[in-house]
Amino acid sequence: MAAIKSSSTIQENKQYAMALCPVTFVMNKIGAYWKPIILYHLSTGDKRYSELKRAIPAITEKVLIQHLKQLEADELIVRESKPVVPPYVTYKLSKAGKGLIPVINAMALWAKKEMKKP
Repeated sequence: MAAIKSSSTIQENKQYAMALCPVTFVMNKIGAYWKPIILYHLSTGDKRYSELKRAIPAITEKVLIQHLKQLEADELIVRESKPVVPPYVTYKLSKAGKGLIPVINAMALWAKKEMKKP
């Protein structure tokens, strides 16, 4: 994948929109298809990688790993390594991630209503 030119007009426009529009800011953080789904599953508590993979069977391992890293970099989740034998990792929502729970739940509630419509 090619590196993104930080000086491109598109990137400048994106940064400008993020600074002015709160929806653009949120979509930049959770706008990928799988990110809200991962956050939804983490809203019920800490999960190991394998638990997330089982909960979201359609996601590929590569994409799950990428999104977990991005969510961690955006400080929406916390990756915790357990110093036991054998070692394992858990993921949980950060304080900022927990702040998104009402948004994610509102999306789920809206979907449940809309899915019932003929």
